[in-house]
Amino acid sequence: MGIDIWEVVDAAATKPYGFMRFEPGPGMGGHCLPVDPFYLSWFAREFDMVTEFIELNGKINQQMPYHCVSKVERLLNEAAKPVKGSKIAQLGVSRKPGVADTRESPALKILSLLGALGAELAYHDAFVPELAEHGLRSEPLENVLADADLALIVTAHPGVDHDAAVACVPLALDLRGVTRRTGGHGVLL
Repeated sequence: MGIDIWEVVDAAATKPYGFMRFEPGPGMGGHCLPVDPFYLSWFAREFDMVTEFIELNGKINQQMPYHCVSKVERLLNEAAKPVKGSKIAQLGVSRKPGVADTRESPALKILSLLGALGAELAYHDAFVPELAEHGLRSEPLENVLADADLALIVTAHPGVDHDAAVACVPLALDLRGVTRRTGGHGVLL
């Protein structure tokens, strides 16, 4: 529809009361949010209650990594590049900024999906030095971005100059909206 979701969230934040800001992204991770609501939903069935919003939320969040990879495919396609053989520099793999926890991180699913499509993957995450199950180690930011076809911001860690990162690559996809205000050329979710 061409609606900038970040602009919608900013507009909603102008409400003087009763507003709690939630930011869109590539899905949710961690040890409780992806699991506990489903337990509540299951338990509610014992009392003949239907928790449609919980189940819908879960479906949407589980689908988000696929949606994000689809956006990567479209962005590369518009530049006449296939995913296969394209070097993708993923910035962030933990479940949220400033932590090393990768449990249920949508970033890992995104890596798996891109790898299955034949992308050449590299990542930078100062909090997660290695992803043995993916055969990858975190590399310095400048190394990850060198010769990258696309920078993919998945977890916006503090201390990373995301604007500078997207400025030095031909394509960028900002799944966290961190480059939207300062002139970065990241494509928004």
